[in-house]
Amino acid sequence: MFKEFKEFAMRGSVMDMAVGIIIGAAFGAIISSLVADVLMPPIGLLLGKVDFSNLYMLLAAGQAPGPYASLAAAQQAGAVTLNYGAFINRIISFLIIAFSIFLLVRGMNRMKRKTETPAPTTKDCPFCATAVPIAAIRCPHCTSELKK
Repeated sequence: MFKEFKEFAMRGSVMDMAVGIIIGAAFGAIISSLVADVLMPPIGLLLGKVDFSNLYMLLAAGQAPGPYASLAAAQQAGAVTLNYGAFINRIISFLIIAFSIFLLVRGMNRMKRKTETPAPTTKDCPFCATAVPIAAIRCPHCTSELKK
């Protein structure tokens, strides 16, 4: 059973998929940092010094009654919160990742289109249906005269 698993795991497509997942996770972490640390602070500043990661709705007070100064304080007190600010950050992260992947796929498609298929080097003999070189004027198999 271990031998079969090893054969499965060593296939090229499985290894490619594993590398893709690892790179995707790292890319996701970079985008999350971009959103939380670079994009959201200036947006929050423009919207009246709002910290999106601290936006929450209190559903039930914790051991210590509210109001709480921050989401961390509410969670530390054991309050039940609806963390819509973190959700907004994740939506923005998703949109940036989706747009980046779209650009990557678009670039790959353009590269595929640019690679043209090579010119054919053979043609079929109309008499015996055998492949012969393009420059041939007689079929080497049936000796029929070929049109150029």
